[in-house]
Amino acid sequence: MSPMEILAAGLSALGVWLTARRKLLCWPVSLLAALLYGVVFFDARLYADMALQAVFAAFLLYGWWHWARNGRRAEGAVSIVTPSRLHLSAAVLAGLLGGLAWGCVLATWTDDPVPFMDAALSSASIVAQFWMARRYRLCWAAWIVIDGLYVGLFCTRGLYLTALLYGLFVGLAWDGWRRWHSRLWR
Repeated sequence: MSPMEILAAGLSALGVWLTARRKLLCWPVSLLAALLYGVVFFDARLYADMALQAVFAAFLLYGWWHWARNGRRAEGAVSIVTPSRLHLSAAVLAGLLGGLAWGCVLATWTDDPVPFMDAALSSASIVAQFWMARRYRLCWAAWIVIDGLYVGLFCTRGLYLTALLYGLFVGLAWDGWRRWHSRLWR
């Protein structure tokens, strides 16, 4: 594990912890972590995950802007939104199609050792990150599944600290789910 992976892991954990608590500071902390992880994943030849960090950076900027502009409550935390079933269905379909297309590209033009898994998890992560930026509680359930699968992927690439981090993310996502659920009714 490199010093960059250690720093990226620490900042990522802090960013998710802050997000579960609906703190605006989660966005710049997570942005720095995404930029560092872009380099880590490039070095590990996980190209979809490397590109995902650039997409995350864009969504992190959007989420930062959206949370700062919309839905702040008096105590400073951000309000939670319930999406329509149509929106959820469209997002899941887009994630599936995006993962399939991205997987084909990676399998054809890169030396990614697991192109379809890399692409599927990256595509699902984009959907979950969009849901996070839009303040949908369901983002936490998506992160529980996605992060659990990422643990296995990162172990196969020797990124054991990152695998441990993503195991921690599963617990943090469960905490986010629980915290955001209790806030829905207040």
